[in-house]
Amino acid sequence: MGIGEKVRRNAIDHTEIENSPRHGDRRELHYEGSLTISSDLAGLVDLREYEKILVGNLNNGQRFETYVIYGEPQKGLIELNGATAHLGKIGDRITIMNFGSYSAEEAAKHQPRIFVLDENNRVVRQEGIEPSLKVVGE
Repeated sequence: MGIGEKVRRNAIDHTEIENSPRHGDRRELHYEGSLTISSDLAGLVDLREYEKILVGNLNNGQRFETYVIYGEPQKGLIELNGATAHLGKIGDRITIMNFGSYSAEEAAKHQPRIFVLDENNRVVRQEGIEPSLKVVGE
């Protein structure tokens, strides 16, 4: 590998989410596509608006690529939109993954950030987070 070349080595940050039937959770079938996530939840794992993501549905085994749209903060929103809404239903557990490119040195130090949410999309477990940045109440 030459100087400055980038490698991908387990460079995944992910959030496991329960997309549960409660206020604000929905599937929006008549939209061009995407996954809406409350901006505060997206910020926890540094998901940027319009960033490409890989979503795995733990209930039906579907995997699909889409992009992030920020939803209203503090609402715990996780919404499948457009064609992606046909790949899951309210109540399905999904994993949202984003990827990065790192130099070999960066990859060796990389620590994925993992947030697991409950059925109300509240953080119940965190890994790979500096203690000063952890969500209060975990």
